[in-house]
Amino acid sequence: MTDFDAQTDALGVLLQQANAGDAAAYRRFLERLAPLVRSMARRGIGRIGTPMADLEDAVQETLLAVHLKRHTWREDQPIGPWIGAITRYKLIDLARKYGRRKEIELDDNFEQAVPEPEEPSLPEPEMHRLLETVSETQRMIVRSISIKGVSIREVAGTMNMTEGAVRVALHRALKALAVAYRRLET
Repeated sequence: MTDFDAQTDALGVLLQQANAGDAAAYRRFLERLAPLVRSMARRGIGRIGTPMADLEDAVQETLLAVHLKRHTWREDQPIGPWIGAITRYKLIDLARKYGRRKEIELDDNFEQAVPEPEEPSLPEPEMHRLLETVSETQRMIVRSISIKGVSIREVAGTMNMTEGAVRVALHRALKALAVAYRRLET
């Protein structure tokens, strides 16, 4: 077993615990995931030829995507290819920003890493009701990023906000939505 395999196996265990509601496991998951994603992104940026100054943006975009899509990871599959696929997609987005069209190699396990489309767990009227629990700005950000797949940079430009402010608003909105959702379940 390689060091990478050991790291990703440990990440898989932590994400399983986090998805079961263990907040401390989720914190440890993110702490261990960030350096791994940073390493993958650094190599990817080198291959696609975009500025290294964008490394931290790529890392943050990837971590945010992992957070938003963590429910799509199939626990019976290795987590490494899933994380690798998300990182590659974010690097492709970064390359597009600079108008570059490059191929980014996909490993043999790529098929395992592609999340399957899934039905929303809430009926649409309930989702709209949940979204009404956050401010209009937060609602617009969540709809743009989480539902339509618009990049944080594009949302920031459209809403005349900094990218950092958009990330903070998104994080706060998702946290508030999680609380509202828990209330719905009880």
